[in-house]
Amino acid sequence: MLRSFRKAETMKSQVLFLFLLSLLRGAISQQIQYSIPEELDKGSWVGNLAKDLRLSVQEWPARKLRISAEDFFSVRAENGDLLVSGRIDREKICGRKSECAVEFEMVADNPMTIFHVSVAIQDINDNAPRFIAKSIDLEISELALPGVKFPLDSAQDADVDGNSLKKYFISHNEHFSLSMKESPDGSKYPELLLEKPLDREQQNSHHLILTAMDGGDPPLSGTTLIRIQVTDANDNAPVFSQDTYRVSLQENVPWGTSVLHVMATDQDEGINAEITYAFLNAPATTSLLFILNPNTGDITTNGTLDFEETSRYMLGVEAKDGGVHTAHCNVQIEIVDENDNAPEVTFMSFSNQIPEGSDLGTVIALIKVQDQDSEQNGLVTCYVQEEVPFKLESTSKNYYKLVIDGALDREQKAEYNVTIAATDKGKPALFSSTSVTLYIRDVNDNAPVFHQATYVVHVAENNPPGASIAHVSASDPDLGPNGHVSYSIVASDLEPRALSSYVSVNPQSGVVFAQRAFDHEQLRAFQLTLQARDHGSPALSSNVSLRVLVGDRNDNAPRVLYPALGPDGSALFDTVPRAAQPGYLVTKVVAVDADSGHNAWLSYHVLQASEPGLFSVGLRTGEVRTARALGDRDAARQRLLVAVRDGGQPPLSATATLLLVFADSLQEALPDLSDQPAPSDPQAELQFYLVVALALISVLFLLAVILAVALHLRRSSSPAAWGCFKPGLCVKSAPGVLPHYSEGTLPYSYNLCVASQSAKTEFNFHNVTLETAPPGDLLGEDPSMDIGTSNEDPQIACDSSFSHHVSFCRLN
Repeated sequence: MLRSFRKAETMKSQVLFLFLLSLLRGAISQQIQYSIPEELDKGSWVGNLAKDLRLSVQEWPARKLRISAEDFFSVRAENGDLLVSGRIDREKICGRKSECAVEFEMVADNPMTIFHVSVAIQDINDNAPRFIAKSIDLEISELALPGVKFPLDSAQDADVDGNSLKKYFISHNEHFSLSMKESPDGSKYPELLLEKPLDREQQNSHHLILTAMDGGDPPLSGTTLIRIQVTDANDNAPVFSQDTYRVSLQENVPWGTSVLHVMATDQDEGINAEITYAFLNAPATTSLLFILNPNTGDITTNGTLDFEETSRYMLGVEAKDGGVHTAHCNVQIEIVDENDNAPEVTFMSFSNQIPEGSDLGTVIALIKVQDQDSEQNGLVTCYVQEEVPFKLESTSKNYYKLVIDGALDREQKAEYNVTIAATDKGKPALFSSTSVTLYIRDVNDNAPVFHQATYVVHVAENNPPGASIAHVSASDPDLGPNGHVSYSIVASDLEPRALSSYVSVNPQSGVVFAQRAFDHEQLRAFQLTLQARDHGSPALSSNVSLRVLVGDRNDNAPRVLYPALGPDGSALFDTVPRAAQPGYLVTKVVAVDADSGHNAWLSYHVLQASEPGLFSVGLRTGEVRTARALGDRDAARQRLLVAVRDGGQPPLSATATLLLVFADSLQEALPDLSDQPAPSDPQAELQFYLVVALALISVLFLLAVILAVALHLRRSSSPAAWGCFKPGLCVKSAPGVLPHYSEGTLPYSYNLCVASQSAKTEFNFHNVTLETAPPGDLLGEDPSMDIGTSNEDPQIACDSSFSHHVSFCRLN
């Protein structure tokens, strides 16, 4: 029968649920309500949360749905059914409250959402009325008049409403009947009514069965035995001053605090007027909290009164005289709430790893705040204590969301200690707080930053290949791979193919290496664009410019451009007028140095001179000028050795040999040119002296022989005729400009002649006819000239058509 009743109740709950669902379809986010009878079997179906919350079953694992009433209910993940998971005893959960419901929350993540669910627990008639005492003993005087009422112990029924205690009745007896009274709290208790007078002598006791019955279907009942002892006369019963005593008492009052004083009077005298007091039908918990003085009627506390456990106590007090008469009254004690419970802060859902840069309003945690006190004492204000980029937003029923209220940058602050404080509105207000640590998770939001805006390095040329020439460094405040930096070369003003042969960069350290020795004269500077890239996803990068300046070293000696050497390697001649005054510009030594800067700063010095002090050389210009006028004792032919020295350390140098001839014209200069000594070579001179010594001995011997032969011939014949020999060598020089001379040098055209005779030999120029002209160029390898044999000096004839050429002959 009970099973069929439960099925009927289940059907009712389903019908009620469908009705409620139609009403709440538009407001499903507020609260889902179900109704079930108590004491359902474990696994019984309550409702389908997935359907009622309009959630797909497939998204349940990702949403991490969970409920806060796991002792009573569970959710089947396969279909979203809400099932009974434990015993649901309405009387244990709600006591004697007329309405009973289990309210819980279902929390979902991604996004964070809370659903309120209320399951109304319907009472079933599972508790029969029960008398505390197994029997009720009464003593009634035989003088009691009909109509006298005797209060009886009431039965207790844990069920409520229709299933609660409804009526009492007793077994049939002609002397007694039963009536019912209702106490201020709504409970019913029976009174025994005397219908006919008692005669102790006829019957000194009566036994009645008292039955209490509830209103369930089927009804349940409980019984107790009433034993009535008929006593002798005591015709006045005690009377209380009030039928119901009411008092208000603060919770948490100390033990022994006086509650109130009940008083009853009896008009009898002597022992029949002596009244004693006792609790009537007091529950065990109540009798432990209060003490009733049996003689004075004073009620005092005997324990701690807690408003949150029980806000009202109903006590029954019985006054009994020395005889058999009794009186009853009720004591109603109202417990006044005090602000003795601090608010409680509970994190229902919480995520302590927050990506930096998260959007404002992102939900971090779901917080529940509750206070067990009532009214103003239970009103709670919740807030965040610190100045942090988070705030609380109220949702419903003391629920708050902790959301982001400011920009989160892990590089500025990696974690936050957030204290959630709750304060009620009691007097004095009570306070509680809970602290949590929120960690900011790194996001690749910072590109590497070089420590310098640009880099400029100086590298001396001729550096060893593989040497480190620069070090670039970039920092990234991100963590892990987001902050790990690699370096590379992304651009250069060098040829792409040649770049790898010049430089490379270590991708880990940022050290730039030279792959070859640099030459300042070939490459004075080049520019690289280096990139620093982190390992985030997506990766971030930044570029920096590195300019490499190749410094000069003194690795190139000066090179003399002027005066240049002749085709045969001999030095050429410059002519100086004999009347040249001091400071006359004779010539200019022109030299260049491939180096730069101080290493190419040239200075000119006279190393050797035939006549010291006759010429001076400009230290920086290389200009050769006369220092004084030519003296009579000065030779007409001068040799000047000039050194060109650069400014490097150590300095490098080159030399230039100047052959200078003082003459007013070329014809005047030719005799001096014929005496030009050959360049001296120490080794050659040594060999020359050896040969001369041998030749001198031979010559002395030959002279003796020739002298003898000559003497002999002179005596025997006339003088022989002298032969004339033709010239053996002629060289010409055409006017021209030396190649590779630099600006500021002095271009000259020179006519050079070399003669093998002494300086006294004279060269007379005359016009020659075409018949006597040489067949080829005078500067050819085999020039032809006619030399006459006479007592006069030999003369050299040159065609006037070759006036721009100068020819000379070596005379043997």
